[in-house]
Amino acid sequence: MFRSRSKDEKASAQQVTADLSKNPRDPEAPKGRPTPKRSEAQTQRRRAQSAPMDRKEATKRQREARRADLVRQREALNSGDERFLPARDKGPVRRFARDFVDSRFAVAEFFLPVAVVILVLSLFGNRAPRLQDIALILWAVLIVLIVLDSIGTWIRLRKQLDTRFPNEPKRGAIPYALMRSLQMRRLRLPKPQVKRGERP
Repeated sequence: MFRSRSKDEKASAQQVTADLSKNPRDPEAPKGRPTPKRSEAQTQRRRAQSAPMDRKEATKRQREARRADLVRQREALNSGDERFLPARDKGPVRRFARDFVDSRFAVAEFFLPVAVVILVLSLFGNRAPRLQDIALILWAVLIVLIVLDSIGTWIRLRKQLDTRFPNEPKRGAIPYALMRSLQMRRLRLPKPQVKRGERP
């Protein structure tokens, strides 16, 4: 029962093993694990190839990868490429919100130039009090117009989002659009993809 195997038994076992290794696996036979996606397989291969030897090398590679990501993100902000946009700008809801704001004039986008004019007028307030009064009136009118225009944008955009994207999450899309409307059109990022008056 506890005797060692004979030489013949050992030889036959080795022959069976050799035969098994020579014969390829039947392609129809299940392999016992799911086939990985191509992206996962490529990621694993890259990790295996680019495994850093020490911490200094790992830090250097992380820095280079971060720099490449930032370059891609900057290009995407200029071109509107959805793949490399920051998370806050991604998705069809945010894209529609951007296009909705970019397709129309907003009072808020003139806030900065008018604020500069008001500041210049107020500087001469000591010499000409009338100019200071005009500056104050302009300031009050601008604030009221921005508030009214923002409320109108809020209502119209909310209605459009509910109609076009009933099943998509819309959280934060309206404040995102209102913040965009405060910026001058040339300075907006991602760059506007629609012309004024063009329907999004």
